[in-house]
Amino acid sequence: MLAAIAGGTTVSHHPMAAQRQERACAEATGMAPGRCHNHHMDAQRPWLPPTAPEPATEPATTPSPFGQSRTPMRKRIGGFLAAALALIVNVGAKLKALLFLLPKLKLLTSSGSMLVSIAAYSLIWGWRFALGFVLLLFVHEMGHVIQLRREGIKASAPVFIPFLGAAIWSKSLGDNALAEARVGLAGPILGSAGAAALIPVAQATGNELFQALAFTGLLLNLFNLLPVLPLDGGRAMAAMAPWMWFVGFAVMVAAAVTFPNPIILLVLLFGGLETWRRWKLRRQAGAEQQAYYRVKPVHRLMVGAVYIGLIALLAFGIWGTHLPRALAVA
Repeated sequence: MLAAIAGGTTVSHHPMAAQRQERACAEATGMAPGRCHNHHMDAQRPWLPPTAPEPATEPATTPSPFGQSRTPMRKRIGGFLAAALALIVNVGAKLKALLFLLPKLKLLTSSGSMLVSIAAYSLIWGWRFALGFVLLLFVHEMGHVIQLRREGIKASAPVFIPFLGAAIWSKSLGDNALAEARVGLAGPILGSAGAAALIPVAQATGNELFQALAFTGLLLNLFNLLPVLPLDGGRAMAAMAPWMWFVGFAVMVAAAVTFPNPIILLVLLFGGLETWRRWKLRRQAGAEQQAYYRVKPVHRLMVGAVYIGLIALLAFGIWGTHLPRALAVA
């Protein structure tokens, strides 16, 4: 007979002995024989502490087939515009300070900057076209210089900035908006005359270089007549309708989106800063501001007639000097 020791209790494995033990247990406890056996077996099991409940787990989420959820379009556009505005203000202030320092640099005199610009444009168009283009810029800027001096205002000689054009500096643009409009329109008037003078030269010589220069000069002056500051058209709007600055600015924004270009972006940069500054001054409605923008109706009509007439002539000249080019097919 074999016996096993479990918890100090001897449990017999002989069938008859097991039956006797069951009967004895049933008599002692009053349980049924089968249940007494189960109770006896449970008593032999060691006691274990209760296990801690498992922490509730998040139901597994099925990843979206379209990736992570994206920020709403309105918030993304707002964030982009805020960042772009901060960048424009920051860069604009630095560039504006740099431009005011240009006339003081001896290297960037009128003749020196002209030579630098000719060399830069030659890398793209060749020296002949580059020379003609810079001379057309010079004629345009001299229109502003001549009119400023007629207004009794001292002006600097033109300073040329490669791939950006040219600029002049003066303490003011006149005593009132009408004088500002005259200074602004003088550049496109003289510049358009200089470009138009190349048309008969092109017809007499049959040289397409002069026709291409005439087309480019006319297009350049037409671009300058856009009604946005600091372009010449924006100067004319000071006497005609200052609210047109915002229309011109919207046109430039559309142009920048449709035809991204560094020059258009710079016009937007300086134009936005200048328009906002001048509009705030106008809103102050001080006596000085009211006097500056006070223009007689007849003078307003004269400025408008010159402005619209110049646009019409330039558009006609551009149409007449355009040189069609066929794209070569490889």
